[in-house]
Amino acid sequence: MTDGLVLNVSAVLALVPASLLGLRKDLRRDTLYWLLLAVAALGPFTAVVAVLSCGWHTGLATSLWATIAASMILFSIISVLTREAWRLTPLFSAYMVILGVLAIVWSHGQDPQHAMGSSSPWISLHIVVSVATYGLVTIAAVAALAAVIQERALKAKRQTPLSRTLPSVADCDSLIVGLLAVSEIILALGLLSGMALQFSETHEVLVYNHKSILTITAFAVIGGVLIAHFKSGLRGRKAARMVLLAYLLLTLGYPGVKFVSDVILG
Repeated sequence: MTDGLVLNVSAVLALVPASLLGLRKDLRRDTLYWLLLAVAALGPFTAVVAVLSCGWHTGLATSLWATIAASMILFSIISVLTREAWRLTPLFSAYMVILGVLAIVWSHGQDPQHAMGSSSPWISLHIVVSVATYGLVTIAAVAALAAVIQERALKAKRQTPLSRTLPSVADCDSLIVGLLAVSEIILALGLLSGMALQFSETHEVLVYNHKSILTITAFAVIGGVLIAHFKSGLRGRKAARMVLLAYLLLTLGYPGVKFVSDVILG
């Protein structure tokens, strides 16, 4: 087993305890919770730092690990700053475990390296903004999924161990709106930095390809959700579906494109 594989497996294992927090009958933000959350964030972060110590890699596996690390760090910060976001921890960490397993599966393929030092500074900005945006929308998508789970539990008048740990539908809606508002701002910066990068390389402001079209569409969907929320009070399952649609579009535009180029065509 190579050092890289050991590090990746360790990063996934670091996420597992946090994903099992839902099994606690008295789940709360105590010392054990913060310890497990710190381990869950530190594991993927360490893996990414080790991989990127020699430069940025543009392959699918590295992109997934960067997404996991950024999402866990952002989620940890949001859990500190908000009242109910931490209740998403079991569901969110479980999703991160799935992404980590997928990253390990696809890590055997080619992972081309991009030389950061010889490239435009717009690349660094664009990468940071893109990963941050995708991380925030990932958290919003999990909150949307939690809202759907809670609505189904309420409709069935039967709580499950998972639904008991998740935030209420109202709290999920508040999280979604706040996360989408910040995501929309950062995504706008990402689009602008992408245009600047494109112009510096080709002297064209925008090239209409799968990634740009999907990203612009996601930007429009997120904006539409926010407008509908403030204008007509859009919330609950309808809002959740729109958030999941935006997340799907960003997924197709970010790791989806890399999946096609690295796995299907690679």
